[in-house]
Amino acid sequence: MAMIALGVCGGIGAYKSVEVVRGLQKQGHDVVAVMTRSAKQFVGELTFEAITRHRVLTSQFEPGANSDIEHISLASSIDLLLVAPATANIIGKFAGGIADDFLTSLYLATKAPVLMAPAMNTHMLEHPAVQRNLETLAGRGVGFVEPGAGYLACGWIGKGRLAEPNEIVTAAGQMLLSRSSKALQGKTFVVTAGPTREAIDPVRFIGNRSSGRMGYAAASAARDRGARVVLIAGPVELPVPSGVEIVRVVTAAEMRSAVMAHAPQADVVIMAAAVADYTPVQAAPQKIRKNQDALTLQLQKTPDILAELSRLRAERGRPLLVGFAAETADVVANARKKQREKGVDLIVANDVSRRDAGFEVDTNEVTLVSADGEESLPLQPKTAIAAQLMDRIETLLRAGAPVSR
Repeated sequence: MAMIALGVCGGIGAYKSVEVVRGLQKQGHDVVAVMTRSAKQFVGELTFEAITRHRVLTSQFEPGANSDIEHISLASSIDLLLVAPATANIIGKFAGGIADDFLTSLYLATKAPVLMAPAMNTHMLEHPAVQRNLETLAGRGVGFVEPGAGYLACGWIGKGRLAEPNEIVTAAGQMLLSRSSKALQGKTFVVTAGPTREAIDPVRFIGNRSSGRMGYAAASAARDRGARVVLIAGPVELPVPSGVEIVRVVTAAEMRSAVMAHAPQADVVIMAAAVADYTPVQAAPQKIRKNQDALTLQLQKTPDILAELSRLRAERGRPLLVGFAAETADVVANARKKQREKGVDLIVANDVSRRDAGFEVDTNEVTLVSADGEESLPLQPKTAIAAQLMDRIETLLRAGAPVSR
């Protein structure tokens, strides 16, 4: 999780900055807003204060602000300075080294990477002075999110509108990634995510409510620390994280085949997928008609992938195994039993009966169960849970990952 200073300048695209904050928070980042005087003409300070839960910074001359030279204090603590929208005025000030407000002073004082999302009238963007300023900043290592083309607020049609919030959030993540710790460099992770579907007939299936968000967050977190990641995903509606190898599966049998094909080369396997425990003995070749008052399905157990991985590891000494326990009662007790019986290094247990954690939401509250005991992680974004999970995995890898049976 990174600390990001979001500079908001005076342009109609300032309203999109609110969604940029939300997107960054969903990625597990902490955001503090720095607004120029003109920005306050478009979006109120209270809006950013409410969603960031930090005081909005606007002036370096506010009473009490100089007690710790606030722009210097913030400059040394942030991981990224993001300016969105970045007007022609602020681009020119950054290029010229002018420091006449909090944001421009912060830019000169910080050693953090800088990312700007320009937004202005098409002719302003094309003006030689603006282009020269952009080139100057690029030469200093400042990154840019290209403005979009289309209908502008001034009524013109052309390039200059602020990039969409998801594009800005993605670019911020990539810039942080390029400068983040590579503690898992050289390691290979296999991560499973999402549900499986077991066919009843060509139309119906047995499935579950897993959205795949937790597995995708874990895959992204491992990638961010330098690992090679193979993501084996059931049917989910999520964008594939960049820099991750994807393997698509549908059934539990397909999930098992994909995992066992990649596990021998893996240093770590994270089984975050909600794999079906049972599958129909035989799927009907045609759609079953609704002509009976009752229907009986004969089910059989699916392969226990985690137990099979544990047997593989006993023979080869790898990979480190992380399982998930989706429970609705006696969460920790059931997770402890699973950890002991299957001989895995770590179980991530959560209560999926809750509305704010588990399936189909962006937040989770889990307990990490290992041979050393339990550690509870409070309700927070799944991306933040994934980052803490990587911390624990790094510790296990350094310790040689002893297994408790």
